[in-house]
Amino acid sequence: MDLQFYNTLRRRKEKFEPLKAGEAGIYTCGPTVYHYAHIGNMRTYIFEDVLVRSLKLFGYSVKHVMNITDVGHLTSDADTGEDKMEVGARREGKSAWDIAKFYTEAFLKDYKALNCRMPDVLCPATEYIKEMIALVKALEEKGFTYRTGDGIYFDTAKLPDYGKLAGKSHIEGIREGARVEANAEKRNPTDFSLWKFSMPEEKRQMEWESPWGKGFPGWHIECSAMAMKHLGETIDIHCGGEDAVAVHHTNEIAQSEAATGKPFSKYWMHGRFLIMGDLGKMSKSSGSFLTVQTLVEKGYAPLAYRYFCFTAHYRKQLEFTWESMEASSKALGTLRETAAKLAEELALKKATPKLDKGADYYRKFTDALADDLNMPQALAALWDTLRSPDISPAEKLGFALAADEVFGLDLDKAPAEEALSPELASLIEQRRQARKDKDFKRSDELRKELLEKGVLVEDTPKGVHWKIVKKTE
Repeated sequence: MDLQFYNTLRRRKEKFEPLKAGEAGIYTCGPTVYHYAHIGNMRTYIFEDVLVRSLKLFGYSVKHVMNITDVGHLTSDADTGEDKMEVGARREGKSAWDIAKFYTEAFLKDYKALNCRMPDVLCPATEYIKEMIALVKALEEKGFTYRTGDGIYFDTAKLPDYGKLAGKSHIEGIREGARVEANAEKRNPTDFSLWKFSMPEEKRQMEWESPWGKGFPGWHIECSAMAMKHLGETIDIHCGGEDAVAVHHTNEIAQSEAATGKPFSKYWMHGRFLIMGDLGKMSKSSGSFLTVQTLVEKGYAPLAYRYFCFTAHYRKQLEFTWESMEASSKALGTLRETAAKLAEELALKKATPKLDKGADYYRKFTDALADDLNMPQALAALWDTLRSPDISPAEKLGFALAADEVFGLDLDKAPAEEALSPELASLIEQRRQARKDKDFKRSDELRKELLEKGVLVEDTPKGVHWKIVKKTE
């Protein structure tokens, strides 16, 4: 079956034809670890995880590389402002290195909680300074760079097709609206830094020696150097959020192709924003953002958010509301309960799940994935199959478990112990201890308190289980 992906570079769906038959190299832009990742960020990582899982389902051997930006990302895309890591360090009174470590670990915890499979290669930018310097030197030798008082810059005027990813009209808009006075030494508004100098008045914690003096890398050079290090000078697929198109990915293409003379990536795939009603896109800078932990504290399992993301195509904006989270949480619970009942039914019959890849329902599912990762249609195929009176329980469960290799919703797990706030987790532990101490009055009081907070506790022959029955207040 042919896979069709929307290629931002060509502005159309295209048949996926990898550089090497049966293999797929994917580079995804990871987090800048100066703060917690918000759920808008995580929507992009979920879409990328589905891409990797889908390619594997269709038989591809996938190498997934993702960076961790722990230096060099300035507060402005126009190469102005401070390094976000230094800002984060000052905000919290810690070293930039400690900030990077803490928020990298926080990101990976959320990433795993959402059932995103770990990349094959995770690249902290600070570990690839040598490769970045080498790439800047290559560009310098080819005449694409110039020096200003604050760094080494890429001369975009020397690349005829600069801006082809974003489109000519978009780039012209950037040029017309650019504040050149922010850096009067820049030859063109779209020129960007490759290496920034440490200024005498600065007290930087992250800086390195280079042929041009002590300093730190520009944001864009990081991804090009790491992608080419692990995937070669031309890669199959490069992914990210839609906000990366106009500047970050545009500049990645410019510096990579200027250095190698080859196309940087065959396919460019971008996820749309998660928005919050009148507040617009979720943003750390605006302060209007929610984290995975926020959802957990509200009583929602991280995988309920993963399900919610599947209710819209990755190339469409998705509006977040608590009502939609409630609906997604209930839907996920129903899916798991259905799978659990099917498993119980088969166990009683001493039967096993059966996967029929030739069935019409399986074809509808794979057709949806092959059509640019159409997850709403894939989800509909799953629901239709489970509701059909004409499909056997063995086939239903076999299909659900096979489809979950892409969905990643843990449909084989009971709809019980998921994410809880620390307060609720503590109450459940107190109740367990009360039962152990045979203090049944206290146990009943705690059970009632938990139910009032939206958690139903059930004592079963196999132990104590609980499930969220309504949103905690």
